[in-house]
Amino acid sequence: MSAIKLNLGCGNRKMAGYLNVDKAAAVAPDLLLDLEALPWPFETDAVSEILALHVLEHVGRDTDNFLGIMKEMYRVCRDNARVVIMVPHHRSESFAGDPTHVRMITAKGMSLFSKDYCRAFTEKNWANTTLAEHLDIDFGIASITYDLTPHWRQRLRQNAISPGELSHAVTTYNNVVEQVVFELRVVKSPATQAALGHTDGNIGYVFR
Repeated sequence: MSAIKLNLGCGNRKMAGYLNVDKAAAVAPDLLLDLEALPWPFETDAVSEILALHVLEHVGRDTDNFLGIMKEMYRVCRDNARVVIMVPHHRSESFAGDPTHVRMITAKGMSLFSKDYCRAFTEKNWANTTLAEHLDIDFGIASITYDLTPHWRQRLRQNAISPGELSHAVTTYNNVVEQVVFELRVVKSPATQAALGHTDGNIGYVFR
């Protein structure tokens, strides 16, 4: 059976080559599906790629439901499946200005779904919740990209701010980062974990 590529919560952003999924009949998706209604109607290991572009911040107001969505995403994906998650930064007007946003999605939060990160947290005796171990799921973090707001992007391009100063601004001020893009890999084999490499628990990201 050929693998499925899912465009979850597609809205009007339908993509060729993907099964475009949404709960709104008005956007005429390929598959009408409420992502909060579990389980999803896909076989285990049937999916090779998932796009969730400005979706996860809209689902899982209830914690158990959100964790169920992450477990279901892991179940339907095959080993080394690519998962791209794009969300508004939790300290931006893009997040705060939409009353349908029910959950912040952060880099630290996503790291909890990686067993490699969880092992590093345990080794360092950090208090981070090792969700990947508890849920028996594993999303390796291939990259995290912070898309800056126009003002801060211009300062970065003009070398008007150092990387250290920019990192400080991100953790101190609102509206520095507009959105965050996570590229994850579904880890179901030692080979995939080896390809991702080992983390020391520190979360790295790039600005653009």
